[in-house]
Amino acid sequence: MNLDPSGGVATLATPTSTAPAPAAAPAAAVEPRTKRRLEGGAELIGDGVHFRVWAPERKQLAVVIEGGGEHALTPDGDGYWATQVSGLGAGNRYRYRVDGNELLLPDPYSRFQPEGPHGASEVVDPTTFEWTDHDWAGVEIRGQVIYEMHIGTFSPDGTWAGATSQLRHLREVGITVLQVMPVGEFPGKFGWGYDGVDWYAPFHHYGRPDDFRRFVNEAHRLGLAVILDVVYNHFGPDGNYLAHYSLHYFANRETEWGRSINYDGPHAEGARTLAIQNAVYWVTEFHLDGLRLDATQCIFDESADYLVTALTREARAAAGHRKIVIVAENEPQHTKLARPAKEGGSGIDAVYNEDFHHSAVVAATGRREGYYSEQRGSAQELVSAFKHGFLFQGQLYHWQKKRRGQTLRGMPLWAAASFLENHDQVSNSGSGERLWRQTTPGRHRSLTAVLLLGPWTPLLFAGSEWNASTPFFYFANLEGELRQLVRKGRGEFLAQFPSLSSPEAQAALTDPGDQATFERSRLRWDERQEPFHQAALTLHRDLLELRRHDPTIAAQGMEGVRIDGAVLDRECFVIRWLAPDPAHDRLLIVNLGPDLRLVPASEPLLAPPEETRWELLFSTDERIYGGPGKSPPESEETGWYLAGHCASMMRPTFMAARQ
Repeated sequence: MNLDPSGGVATLATPTSTAPAPAAAPAAAVEPRTKRRLEGGAELIGDGVHFRVWAPERKQLAVVIEGGGEHALTPDGDGYWATQVSGLGAGNRYRYRVDGNELLLPDPYSRFQPEGPHGASEVVDPTTFEWTDHDWAGVEIRGQVIYEMHIGTFSPDGTWAGATSQLRHLREVGITVLQVMPVGEFPGKFGWGYDGVDWYAPFHHYGRPDDFRRFVNEAHRLGLAVILDVVYNHFGPDGNYLAHYSLHYFANRETEWGRSINYDGPHAEGARTLAIQNAVYWVTEFHLDGLRLDATQCIFDESADYLVTALTREARAAAGHRKIVIVAENEPQHTKLARPAKEGGSGIDAVYNEDFHHSAVVAATGRREGYYSEQRGSAQELVSAFKHGFLFQGQLYHWQKKRRGQTLRGMPLWAAASFLENHDQVSNSGSGERLWRQTTPGRHRSLTAVLLLGPWTPLLFAGSEWNASTPFFYFANLEGELRQLVRKGRGEFLAQFPSLSSPEAQAALTDPGDQATFERSRLRWDERQEPFHQAALTLHRDLLELRRHDPTIAAQGMEGVRIDGAVLDRECFVIRWLAPDPAHDRLLIVNLGPDLRLVPASEPLLAPPEETRWELLFSTDERIYGGPGKSPPESEETGWYLAGHCASMMRPTFMAARQ
């Protein structure tokens, strides 16, 4: 979710000049296509290119081919205009002229904008890439570990090729799903991507569309799924030319970032088709394994077929035999989204769990300000998260003065996508600091164990697997007044935190438009070999291996495994996985406070199964993870000794041969 509150619908800048169009690529050795893939855009059909655009109010449209003249479009039904131009192929560049105006416009369905959102669109042949993932079956949400990444900061050169070269590292850590931050064309040389304006065109500074395909193809070869963060709740303020085609693309309601999109008003079919086909496009033409839907609370649609429900259904149908994953960010945490459509839901797979994040951060830092003010970071909250996923499931949320959340009852806990960090939360620290810098090493190791062993779907943010030293800031390469508005809006948003509201704190905030802000956010891969970062990397690898291979933990609260928990002290709690066979029970003790000795140990969950004792399986205190050494095991004579700032996993071991 892009927290830039600048807003606006369109910056109608004069298009920049363009270089001569590259020579058309040789025709692929296949039969000429006879029908379109998308309702709009430029499609290679027959001996040329078929152009189609939705502009129901307009009286005259033409496509202007660079070096190839101007060609009139004719009405094609349902508000569309179309024409076929012979002799064109992949690589030709074009724009549209609307009602005879001098301003030439990029294509709303453009598959590539080689010179950015103000430049010409390029005809792309999506069929020439040689895929090798024919046996890839996709993924289901259960058992997955998501990894959020920003292509521009993930590698030294900030491209698809650079990111592709690091994929093996992610597989070796134990990541299973890559969640790529938005890539639909946006203005400038760098940005988060949430101010995109060309939904179908991968950001040209990352590489060409086939470079994105190559990234996905290699991920699949390594056993990694790829989902894309998509923004269907608003368009960015710079380079958005849709209003020139039709005012019906926009509704009169406002989001935090400008006018909302018209999904349920008069003539909503243009915007609905643009969004729904975009979801299908990524799944089919790029073999993506699903989507992460940004800020769905700002997708306003009161029609009988809610947009999220419709695009989820269509994307799954388009995937065919492949299974795909749809995850949604939804600030009020409407878990109904993850219920089947036949139960009144939208049929997605998981909803972001902000509750867990807020409680974990307060537990780690003691920071209770702004939107952290509703959580105490207590042992009880973390126990409740293990048992129920979301903490707010309909209670009053005083920070917003309204009820928050919906019940998760009857749903699997993997429907809660939980995290200690993501792009928003790291940048919202003001300093861009990652969580490990804001707490003690032991607390951070312990909370990492909580995240990666919990029954939810865990999400890691790029670099967190090795405690990256680099910050992650909000950055957007906008110009002029927009740059100043974004900087001002960013400061106003962060002022909700008293620690960031003083004039001194506001002055210290980084400028989102500064190139240095972007460069400072780039990961340093060389630091992984340093002892501190190597220890964090080993911790993540071992925890994810335990999550993957231990059948009790991997069950995620299903297959007869029941998860219970209890508070042992103010900052100490126990989680018990109760398996059908007690010999497979697991015990996790997390002590975020000082050393603690429990005498007597009166909590029933601490009792081992009959004829067994607890054996230490894992401890965040081990030196290999940067800890001081293993905690002493439980002793019948002296009670339980629980080291502070430590998480320990135990399993039963039989004291004698089983009869």
